[in-house]
Amino acid sequence: MAATLASTFVNIFSSLNIPSNLPTFIQPFSTTPSLNFSSKLPKFDSKTPNSTQLREKQATAVATAAIMFPENPLLSDVCGFLVSAVIARTTLGLWELTAKFDVFDSKLNRKLVHISIGLVFMLCWPLFSSGYCGAFFACLVPGVNIIRVLLIGLGIYKDEATVKSMSRFGDYRELLKGPLYYASTITFACFFFWRTSPIGIAAICNLCAGDGLADIVGRRLGKDKLPYNENKSYAGTIAMAIAGFVASVGYMHYFSLFGFLQESWDMVLQFLVVSLISALVESLPISTQLDDNLTVPLASFLAGSLLF
Repeated sequence: MAATLASTFVNIFSSLNIPSNLPTFIQPFSTTPSLNFSSKLPKFDSKTPNSTQLREKQATAVATAAIMFPENPLLSDVCGFLVSAVIARTTLGLWELTAKFDVFDSKLNRKLVHISIGLVFMLCWPLFSSGYCGAFFACLVPGVNIIRVLLIGLGIYKDEATVKSMSRFGDYRELLKGPLYYASTITFACFFFWRTSPIGIAAICNLCAGDGLADIVGRRLGKDKLPYNENKSYAGTIAMAIAGFVASVGYMHYFSLFGFLQESWDMVLQFLVVSLISALVESLPISTQLDDNLTVPLASFLAGSLLF
């Protein structure tokens, strides 16, 4: 009976001629309202405040807006790859010029490349769509660099500017170690962890910002050496932990603006622990014997997998 009366009311309401010049807050949402007379009510999550729901909707809208063509994710990913590749190559080209004209000493220039490339690349991640399709096209950017590094390191292709900006002693074969590990780490973190996982963020930030600043600070302020490794200093290890942690928190906030992550104090604390572990591993003699571009990411991936 109630359903019949309600249906009659809807028919009467629909037949009314509502003036179109009424103020917006007086006009009904639709002249043909749709009522649900089923026994099931829409679900409402009482644990989520309306403000949180609103922030999530806004973040989703921002993430969609960052994509160039929301209606065509594949085209957006292709364009995102092109834009990211140009930005990455421009950044690398800048450091190649500074190396060519000896603006900085070779060690500092190499570390500036080390710090900037991965962090700048992560800034481009919102240009890609969600899921593995976006991750695949994004990881093509460092993936192309892996091929380039291999060609130069094997002597197949010559590029003195790249060798000078990335190697310690100007030997092209050095690119098969640190630079190759560096590019491989970023590619791996991009594809398997992408922008929704703090593990990948921690690994890249500790590798780029942390390890890069450790060397710069250690060479200038590292008079007091560690008792278990005379090649490492207290200043460099502390600088690495701080830089990796600050960069991780910064990118946590950056990706949360797009709705990729939900930032929290727990995550901040977890980033701190991962950065401390990465700094400790970097200070060990095994990192000197192998390569910190290999040991630091492995430590970050392992610690992050246990904590996050």
